[in-house]
Amino acid sequence: MSKIQTIQTYLDQEKIDLAIFSDPATIAYVTGFASDPHERHMLLFVQPDADSLLFLPALDVERARETVDFPVVGYMDSENPWHVIKHSLPQKQFSAIGAEFDNLNLTRYHGLQSIFQQSFSDLTPLINRMKLIKSRDEIDKMLVAGDFADKAMQIGFDNISLNVTEADIIAQIEFGMKKQGISKMSFETMVLTGNNAANPHGIPGTNRIENNALLLFDLGVETLGYTSDMTRTVAVGQPDQFKKDIYALCLEAQLTALDFIKPGVTAAEVDAAARNVIKKAGYGEYFNHRLGHGLGMSVHEFPSIMAGNDMVIEEGMCFSVEPGIYIPGKVGVRIEDCGYVTDSGFEVFTQTPKELLYFEG
Repeated sequence: MSKIQTIQTYLDQEKIDLAIFSDPATIAYVTGFASDPHERHMLLFVQPDADSLLFLPALDVERARETVDFPVVGYMDSENPWHVIKHSLPQKQFSAIGAEFDNLNLTRYHGLQSIFQQSFSDLTPLINRMKLIKSRDEIDKMLVAGDFADKAMQIGFDNISLNVTEADIIAQIEFGMKKQGISKMSFETMVLTGNNAANPHGIPGTNRIENNALLLFDLGVETLGYTSDMTRTVAVGQPDQFKKDIYALCLEAQLTALDFIKPGVTAAEVDAAARNVIKKAGYGEYFNHRLGHGLGMSVHEFPSIMAGNDMVIEEGMCFSVEPGIYIPGKVGVRIEDCGYVTDSGFEVFTQTPKELLYFEG
């Protein structure tokens, strides 16, 4: 059954006459057509008992028609997109409409309201459930993305020097990836030195790489339509024993969680497996984010691996495991791998070593 047919079956069961999807990542997942419309509008309309309709900027129409086997309608920048949509859909009353709330911004909502003038039900749970369990083909593509992340990380390691800045290393990583055919990183590459790494979402810049400190790399690539995401923290010179102890604690937490994952446990229990290691050592307040997030065609997907989430882990789920300890003014450590749940455990997509690596200052 195709993904469109899965949606149609759901619509028929739930008595929904029309489904509207506006997230480019969802449209790519459902149809195989990937595009970023930027400020323009791209929407997929699915009916339970009729052809779907892909609506998008005119400049993408021909490429879309090469990919999908149902009607494609484009609009010119000078046209009102909502008028075009209204006259492209069947001229009938849709009594029940569903939309993907997580990507439905106010501009699109008001535009669609000008056509349908009724409330929508939320289809985000449907899409989340469809994306949740990855096929073998999806996992294989994510293994390729993970392999490129390992290569990107090695480029970063090869460019460690006290004579360069965080931004210099990022430039070398991304240039090296482009030379290997990777045109897009999964997210903005992070290289954070010293105290800058003590901010979980630190901003890289012109900070020169510090000696006798820790250096954090967080990166991923997008290839074959799928993403990767990994973090490593390494030593430059000879950091003091406190920094090395914090690193060892973070690694223990990650390895504990990785060993704990298997079908049947809950997301909250996986989070707790790592978090309890850090709490027992007295640093629980410095681990201030969830343990992990789902990933696939997007680098952040459903579900969240966190306290309070009693979702049962299933074979084929893919997510990150990334404990961190961030002590302002002293040290920041995060270690992250993404992977997939097997019938008895968890396999990671990335293979860069996790014992504390030392580089000359």
